[in-house]
Amino acid sequence: MVDSAAPRARPARSPVGSAASPRTTTPAAFVLAGVHLVEQGTPVLRGIDWTAARDERWVVLGPNGSGKTSILRLLSFVRSPSRGTVTVLGDTYGAVDVRVARRRIGLCSSAIVQQLRPSLSAHDAVLTGSDAALETWWSTYDDADHARAEALLDFVGCSGHGPQELATLSEGERKRILVARVLMADPELLLFDEPCAGLDLGGREALVSVLGELAAEADRPLVLVTHHLEEIPSGITHALLLRAGQVVSAGPIAETLTSAAVSHTFGVPVAVDGRGGRWFARIAH
Repeated sequence: MVDSAAPRARPARSPVGSAASPRTTTPAAFVLAGVHLVEQGTPVLRGIDWTAARDERWVVLGPNGSGKTSILRLLSFVRSPSRGTVTVLGDTYGAVDVRVARRRIGLCSSAIVQQLRPSLSAHDAVLTGSDAALETWWSTYDDADHARAEALLDFVGCSGHGPQELATLSEGERKRILVARVLMADPELLLFDEPCAGLDLGGREALVSVLGELAAEADRPLVLVTHHLEEIPSGITHALLLRAGQVVSAGPIAETLTSAAVSHTFGVPVAVDGRGGRWFARIAH
């Protein structure tokens, strides 16, 4: 099935009926300082130093096994570093109640679809995002919550799918509904883990368009993990390139996504091109 829906106007940023913490101003969105991560005896991340400002939107690129998803696990306070410090929105892992800190962070991962009941309606799936629940019966929602869920479905181009069960929707529609779900709580930091994986061209472009709308927000930091330059939406300001758990290059996107740096990152010679805020790579001959 080909998706071609375009994003609509998104509801106001204030978290209608949500329990999100009030926004604060700190010098950085997050800081990773001397971060190492070891999983089952295998080094996954090695000496990561990375600081992102509040007005920056980042893409993290690298081959399989480079540590991209592991970085998101650290930033979402799902995992602690083996060494070093992780500070997100002014909260440092190990010095705060992570259950409270996580409420300010929105992680959008396709793995969540596997946890949601297939017969759950799209509307209810979005509602559960207000408190990171998996079922609506775990919480009580008011009219404002329902109105916000509908507005977010409209924003991601799924306004007509509210009553439909998740199992009946296309993969692209489910991916966009996940974006609406993560926005329900109005998090202060958005994290996307390979959101376009498995989508056809139409589905990818519909989702990239939605992500581009979010990346256009200068006051909310965003991190997008992907393998493919073509999945980077316009509005992304910075890039981090990872290879074997180490940073190859990081900085403003136009300075970082060079042919030489991307070729080294993926271990294959490529020519990188950027046009109209989008990026492309092809094998260099």
